[in-house]
Amino acid sequence: MSTTTIRLPSELKARVAAAAKNAGKSAHSFILEAIAEKALDAERASEFHALADQRFAAIATSGKTIPWPEMRSYLQARVAGKKPRRPTARKLAR
Repeated sequence: MSTTTIRLPSELKARVAAAAKNAGKSAHSFILEAIAEKALDAERASEFHALADQRFAAIATSGKTIPWPEMRSYLQARVAGKKPRRPTARKLAR
């Protein structure tokens, strides 16, 4: 395991110590967990943006999409436990 030094302002160091104590952890493990959570958040955001870009490119290429009112009705029916027919993507009039 490699070592990294971070400089924390006194106020933040005290907050971390108090939060770690309340969580029943050492400040070290608390900081490691916080860094891991932040890294996971960044990775998920990156994946989300890549998927959004991919889907937007498909819409731009095909010109097909599903109007929001249709998709919303479909999703609401799914949440209600129904098995609605999937909306079909189509080119929308401009």
